[in-house]
Amino acid sequence: MLRGLTFLRAPMKRRPLLLLLPLALLAACGDNAKPTTPAATVVAPPVTAAPLPKIKVGIALGGGAAKGFAHIGVIKMLEANGIQPVVVSGTSAGSVVGALYASGMDAFQMQRVAFDLDESRIRDVRLFSGGLVQGLALQDYVNEQVGKRPIQDLKKPLAVVATQLETGERAVFVRGNTGQAVRASSSIPGVFEPVTIGKATYVDGGVVSPVPVDAARQLGADFVIAVDISSKAPGTRPGNMLGIVNQSISIMGQKLGEQELARADVVIRPKVNEIGAADFAQKNNAILEGERAALAALPQIRARLELLQKNRLAAQAARKAPLAPPPPPPCDDSKFRLGKLWGSDKCEDKATVQ
Repeated sequence: MLRGLTFLRAPMKRRPLLLLLPLALLAACGDNAKPTTPAATVVAPPVTAAPLPKIKVGIALGGGAAKGFAHIGVIKMLEANGIQPVVVSGTSAGSVVGALYASGMDAFQMQRVAFDLDESRIRDVRLFSGGLVQGLALQDYVNEQVGKRPIQDLKKPLAVVATQLETGERAVFVRGNTGQAVRASSSIPGVFEPVTIGKATYVDGGVVSPVPVDAARQLGADFVIAVDISSKAPGTRPGNMLGIVNQSISIMGQKLGEQELARADVVIRPKVNEIGAADFAQKNNAILEGERAALAALPQIRARLELLQKNRLAAQAARKAPLAPPPPPPCDDSKFRLGKLWGSDKCEDKATVQ
């Protein structure tokens, strides 16, 4: 027994020495050990959603002869409040302002041009030729103001709307001679001579598209602000031939215009009904009415732009969300009862329970 106890105690005395041996070896190697550099940690960049492209705002400028100066006031107020249309469409008088705006002029530059405009510069009367006014003077004037650049070389995309006389179809000019397209768009039947371009003849765009909302959409606008300066029948007879023709065209295009205006996001209607079609002396009042109407529409414009941006964000999130698994196929009643017999609430096929 004593020997057995002695034999058992001997290893216990040696055990501390055995434990120290690895430590001594480590200490001996410690002088030659090189400090280790911690491994680099790779941090993945946070995944962020791609930014949405900026909303492309378009402005559709309607026809209305001398009332068209109101378009300048509308654009001035929009720009002053940070709303910058990037595409422009115009009919008749709206095509004149639209061409100047697309050329790179801001609203204040257009206002100076308007105040300097002598009506005689754009009125080249020629009797017994299909119209009282030839329209070539208007064409040359517009080309002079835009630096003789064709439509496709202007700073903003521009669509000029006219009516093809042979077919009654809408024609949208997005390339070619800017002044000639504006002349075609402004050729009020019975007042201006029809314009021949190529093999077709064109008259005022207000016959088919009084406010060219659809043309602005075709240019890629996400959000269209329409400016309607058309005359509503006042219950009185106009006092001159131009007024009679202008009111007749307005009445004809009224219902058609309402359908296209319904496709705009916001419609601005300056109160210019009292300004005559040939009353160029009222240009300042027309500009002021445009400013007032645009100012009144600003809350609606901002609210609808905000709503459009929210909808775009929601659509982007929906595209990135994982797809939900498809629902299980409907359970045949006989399979369900068979599964219950085997102690299962699942739908069992007969082949799986044999």
